[in-house]
Amino acid sequence: MAATASVGVRRASTTGQGDPWLTLVAVSLGVMMVGLDGTVVSVANPTIARDLHASLAGLQWVTNGYLLALAVTLILGGKLGDRFGRKRVFITGVTGFALFSFGCALSGSVEMLVGFRVLQGLAGAMLMPNTLALLRAAFPPEKLNQAVGIWGGSSALAVASGPIIGGLLVEHVSWESIFLLNLPLGLLAGLFALRFVRESRDEEHVGGFDSPGVLLLTAGLFLVIWALIKAQAHGWGSAYVLGFGLVGLLVLVAFVVREARTAAPLLPLDLFRSRSLSAGTVLVVAGFFALFGVLFFIGLYLQNVHGYSPVQTGVRLLPLTATFVVSAPLGGVLTQKLGARVPLCLGMLMFAGAFFGLTHLQVHSSYGAQWPYFLILGLALGLVIVSSTEAIVGNAPVERGGIAGGLQSTANQLGGVLGTAILGSIIVSSVAGSLSGKLAAAHVPATVAAQIVASKDLVGEGIAPVSSSMSASLSARVTDAAHASFMGGLHAGMWVGLVVALVGAALSLLVTRQRVQTD
Repeated sequence: MAATASVGVRRASTTGQGDPWLTLVAVSLGVMMVGLDGTVVSVANPTIARDLHASLAGLQWVTNGYLLALAVTLILGGKLGDRFGRKRVFITGVTGFALFSFGCALSGSVEMLVGFRVLQGLAGAMLMPNTLALLRAAFPPEKLNQAVGIWGGSSALAVASGPIIGGLLVEHVSWESIFLLNLPLGLLAGLFALRFVRESRDEEHVGGFDSPGVLLLTAGLFLVIWALIKAQAHGWGSAYVLGFGLVGLLVLVAFVVREARTAAPLLPLDLFRSRSLSAGTVLVVAGFFALFGVLFFIGLYLQNVHGYSPVQTGVRLLPLTATFVVSAPLGGVLTQKLGARVPLCLGMLMFAGAFFGLTHLQVHSSYGAQWPYFLILGLALGLVIVSSTEAIVGNAPVERGGIAGGLQSTANQLGGVLGTAILGSIIVSSVAGSLSGKLAAAHVPATVAAQIVASKDLVGEGIAPVSSSMSASLSARVTDAAHASFMGGLHAGMWVGLVVALVGAALSLLVTRQRVQTD
């Protein structure tokens, strides 16, 4: 059994009659909305790009606009739940997420879609951190690991079914219809929460509201993430990227100074006295770096390089997504019996092995050379996500459950942004550096090669920019060169993922089974 909190731990204030297991149903429906939204979009990306004439950068913003809005406001969402009531803020987030999903479905341009995705992210920031806080308030410590495992499994079910459902809808209805899936889930989550969830809040740390801290954290995270995203267009060493990144880091330093000095901080820095909580936060980032990076770019590889339809792509991703349905509850069981360290280390080593395998994918690799690595990724994800959640939320005082949930969810989304932004920049940079040489080696005429190089963003999506005016022989040579250039970038991105996973495995050794004790 995992170690439990001391008897003297202060409990969060709760009101009303609630049911722990029906609370779990309500919050699981909420996280299913978010999980479903991520994977259906990954399958729909190529279709969205064609219909809305989106570049790779625009397509990344459909994902990153959502993740960025989530990342910079999740701790605020947890703080709002701690202060004003987690049930109230959760229901507000669920309602907003469903309504803004409807707005996504009505979008007629990539700019409009990105705008509603940002609003989705803001609503998700009210929803996500309070799911864990509500579970922490509803379940005794000895049942919390089991509840978190089921919570992770419900998200995994959405992740697993998303590519298939999304592929069917994209192929037979439209890409807009994928966002309508959130409407029934949002309605059910809201109704269950109203009826069965007991309200809870933090009565110990009410104090004033840290508005300067909110502004500093939001601005600092935004500037740093903006710099990472724009590195694709400007280059990692450009004054633009370095300038935004440096200013963002300075703002975050100012945030830390502010939090250390204020009596009512947005993010109490004493939480990070727990070595397990600190390491768990970094490992959540690493896990979601892998998830979003692989889903985004392997989805492009399967559809644009191999030519699979959205449904065929969803089916071929099942070893990754469906395995998560099993590995998330398994992660909960292993964490309960062994503590978080063992499943975290094992999961990160499995990530490293899968990334190494993906560096060997080629343009014409058979599916037999792909699915084993998808399977390993799915197993690793469940172990890492559930055990790192325990390392964060389980090592925070229960009355600060909303803040801990916000921290965990912020790490999720930061990992997602980093996965798509960093790997995207690496792939585009690699394509820009190799495409001319690949075209020359394929004996593509210089005038045609110049036009292809000008379309390097399409090549970065795995698309060969051929035209009807090209002969069959020339089209084949351009396609071979473009796909070879894309694969070189994909391999470079997977090597970066491998390094991140190995660093994560080393950091997992810092995690202990000891929970934080409170006075």
